[in-house]
This record gives sequence, structure tokens and C-alpha cells, in this order.
Amino acid sequence: MTWDESGAGKEAALPPREVACDESGSDGENLTSGNTDVFAHASVHLPLPSAAAHVQEIRDRIRSPAEEYKAAHLLREKHRSVLEWLLGTSGPLYGHAHVLLVEKSFFVVERMVDLLLGDPAPALRLFRGGGDRFGHERWRHFLGASNDLVRAKSDGEPGAPVEAFFRAVDALRRTRPHDEAGEILAVLGRSRERALAHRDRLTSSPAVVPVLNPLVPAIVRTAAYWGGDGHPVSLVHDEQNVLTAQRIAWLTEATGIVGFRLVDSRHDARVQLADFLAGIARKLASDELNARGDPALTALLRPYVGGDSVWGDERSGALLRKPSTTPGA
Repeated sequence: MTWDESGAGKEAALPPREVACDESGSDGENLTSGNTDVFAHASVHLPLPSAAAHVQEIRDRIRSPAEEYKAAHLLREKHRSVLEWLLGTSGPLYGHAHVLLVEKSFFVVERMVDLLLGDPAPALRLFRGGGDRFGHERWRHFLGASNDLVRAKSDGEPGAPVEAFFRAVDALRRTRPHDEAGEILAVLGRSRERALAHRDRLTSSPAVVPVLNPLVPAIVRTAAYWGGDGHPVSLVHDEQNVLTAQRIAWLTEATGIVGFRLVDSRHDARVQLADFLAGIARKLASDELNARGDPALTALLRPYVGGDSVWGDERSGALLRKPSTTPGA
């Protein structure tokens, strides 16, 4: 408690917490046929001189002639000891970093269900068992149709994504008409007006925030994590085309952050560390999702993974997630 000249008490203002961020696995709004199946957004809270020293130590340990180091350097088997040090409890990131993971196909289903039903809760029940329940080809087609329905970009006739989506819904429903998933699909099948209204909105007035790009909601959740104990948060983020001035203004208002700067990751060691962590997390999470994970590395990653990560796969999610927490002062 501090006191003004009149002796009245007031809460002491907490100092801003500057957090550096980067992502890995961004394919824009193309989430079902892009290059990666996982998106990762990492954030690091360290003093700049400390971060620079840690980056130099990584370079000294790996001793690659490359001008710019990336996560791929650390993921090579010959550098496993460096990776284990970086993520381990004695490493520079432990207690100072956070990762939000997004399973892209589940993110698509969640956004689609929320858009059409006004509630994302049924998405998980529909998603679980997808390919095994409906047939992998039909499920893959449904995911692609859902992606095309929700995303801003559309090829061909304006109504084409809507028609393709409802054909995919009908194809799934015919395979499981009476179980819980079939009931959800039946409700989705009656949401054509909402789907058409969404496509009309995208055509007439594109949204400031892209509905299906995971970067923007990842930043919102990152700000909430680092500010969860009451500290004002300022973000330093690697340059991204999606982070226009208009969207940064929206993010600032929506999250209450006190600052937002874009930088070249090569010029900020904290962002370089976030870049390393994001790339490592995306690769390890994707391996776990596809049942080829390394248990020791997954265990090292787990303390960094936010409990509010967007993840639908039950088996890998149980191995990757930790409960939601907020950083210490």
C-alpha cells in the first residue's frame, strides 16, 4: 500500500511485464491442408541481456556455422543434450516461458460449431474419434469443407462453401444417424441460414480479426496468462503479416495490454528464444499427436504448455497438457 499526501491509501501500481513472442506452424486460415497439423505460440519473459547470453550459449554449444539459428538446429539428434538443457529445470527457459498449442483440425471444428450453433461445447464430442467413427476419407472431406466455410477466402461462387459443407455434413450423418455425433450433425444440418449469413458478412464487410487464424486468439490467451496475476503486460512480437496496425489496435483494446511492438526476431534475443521454443513445441506436439512422440522430450515440454491450449485429441492431449497457471511475480 502506498500513501498520497493526504494520507489516503491506494494500491501500488505493478510494473509492466514485457513478454517476447513468436509462433511456429502458421498457415494462415488454411488449417486442414497446410504444411503442419499443429500451431504453437511461445512467449518468454527474460531481461534482454540474459536472453542474449542464453542465445550465445546455445550457439557455443551447437557450434553451427549458420548465421541464424532455428529450432531445427536444436531438434537434431546430435544436439539432444542442448535441447534437454534448454527445456530442463536448470535451463534458461524454465519458469520464464509459456506455450499455447493448437491442434489445427480441432480448431477448425470448434470454430465452425461455435459459428453455427453459438456454442463451441459440442465440438469436442463431434471431433473425438472423427476418422475412426465416420471413415477417414469422409472425415477429411468434412474438415476441409468446414475450413472453407469459416475462412475468409473463397474460390468460385459465394455460396459454394456453404453447399459443399452441408453435403459433407449429410455424408457423415448417414454413417452415424443415431449416436451423439449424429445428433450434433443433425443440428448442424439445420444451420444453413447462419452459414449463409456468415458468408455474406465476409463478402460485404471482412472482419478485422480473421475467424480462422489461430495467431490472434493465441496472442489474446498469452496476454491473459502473463497478466493473470495483475501485472500490466507489454508484448514484443516477431513480425507477422497478419498483425496489421488495425489488428494490433484491436488486440490492445481487447486484452488491455499496455504495449505491442513488432520486431525482427534476429534483433531481439528474447524473441529468438521464443522462436526456438515455438518450433520445438510444434514439432514435439505433432510427433505426440501422430503417435511417434519421444516420452522424455514430451515430459520436458509439458511444464511450458498452457492448460487452455486448443487440443481435441484425447490421448496426446493428456500427455502434453498441464493445468492452467499464472506466472510468479
